[in-house]
Amino acid sequence: MALLTQAQQESFDSEGFVLLPGFYDTHQVIEPIRRAIHSIIGLVIQRHRLDIEQLPFTNETFDSGYLALIALNRAAGGEVYDAIKQIPAFIRLVADPRHEILFRELRPNSLPGIAAGGYGIRIDNPREERFRAPWHQEYPAQLRSLDGLVLWSSLIQITPDLGPVIICAGSHKLGPLPVYTKDPENPDKVGAYGLILKDAAKLVARFKHAEPLPAPGDLLIMDFLTVHASGINTGTRSRWSMQSRLFNFKDPTGKRIGWKGSFASGIDFSQLHPELCID
Repeated sequence: MALLTQAQQESFDSEGFVLLPGFYDTHQVIEPIRRAIHSIIGLVIQRHRLDIEQLPFTNETFDSGYLALIALNRAAGGEVYDAIKQIPAFIRLVADPRHEILFRELRPNSLPGIAAGGYGIRIDNPREERFRAPWHQEYPAQLRSLDGLVLWSSLIQITPDLGPVIICAGSHKLGPLPVYTKDPENPDKVGAYGLILKDAAKLVARFKHAEPLPAPGDLLIMDFLTVHASGINTGTRSRWSMQSRLFNFKDPTGKRIGWKGSFASGIDFSQLHPELCID
């Protein structure tokens, strides 16, 4: 049985993204991930012997103590970030067999693969610029294959003040775009965060912008070549979201580069695609 309607497939082909409401069961799939995050935050607080009172777990308080933690010890927040991507319930979500079905429906005759190093749980903190993703396509940051999909879902209800993902609808039709590999205005941004699209302001002005507001359990799918950016979190809570990437083993570019990963795998995009790197 198909997971996508004909209208959803056509919308994805046209816009480069599609939102699937209620794709994951919030009780069976989302709640175990939240419970584990709550426990890990508590363990990191204990490890650093910080005087932080963490509220008991509920689905609304799963991140209790985190903002207080990073206010006292920002590096400890990095420990949480690294640990939560290893939660078994999250790995089960990444490997959901339905993801392969979705990929094959959107990419007929493909052979899907999960991008190692391409899955994790983002924590976008209020008014924190260093790790905010600028306008970009997924391929330069991830590689694996030019033909790929980003699977994005949220652990909290996304609202405008939390800085939803901003998508340039239809931009995937441009193909891979040239980039600067370092951001001169933000030298502290390194790796994938430092990739800057050439003439980004002019480029994104050409497209209609979509800012979906997913609820927990919804699934946003984006093409690897769809131009998008992280919104600015002006709220009072961190934005918790989950990402995984699927690629196509049969894609000609993927076969040419041997399905190599990018920055997370220790490979600079410019090593494999110098023709797309301006600097």
